[in-house]
Amino acid sequence: QVQLVESGGGLVQPGGSLRLSCAASGFTVDDYAIGWFRQAPGKEREGVSCISSKDDGTTYYADSVKGRFTISRDNAKNTLYLQMNSLKPEDTAVYYCAADLAGWGICPGNEYDYWGQGTQVTVSS
Repeated sequence: QVQLVESGGGLVQPGGSLRLSCAASGFTVDDYAIGWFRQAPGKEREGVSCISSKDDGTTYYADSVKGRFTISRDNAKNTLYLQMNSLKPEDTAVYYCAADLAGWGICPGNEYDYWGQGTQVTVSS
């Protein structure tokens, strides 16, 4: 059974850092495209970052987070991470991880068929 469980969210001051984790089960994170999305109140869900399968390995970042966020995965722990630095109030959102188990292992531009329940990130002084 495929399951994605996010953790690591919380309240942080502007300029601070957080690391989100997404523990995966039912598949191997190295073998598929997986990514992070976020949704702020009153806004549409947006793609934050993704990483293709290990056969490709490319990463993608939204312009709004480029240079501040880093996506990575640990195959031994079967976990996806999002290191978020220099956080801004506009980064406040619920962050979701998602996996594309039906595609070719390439992102972005793909569809995601499994989603976690999300973790709240609030950036405020």
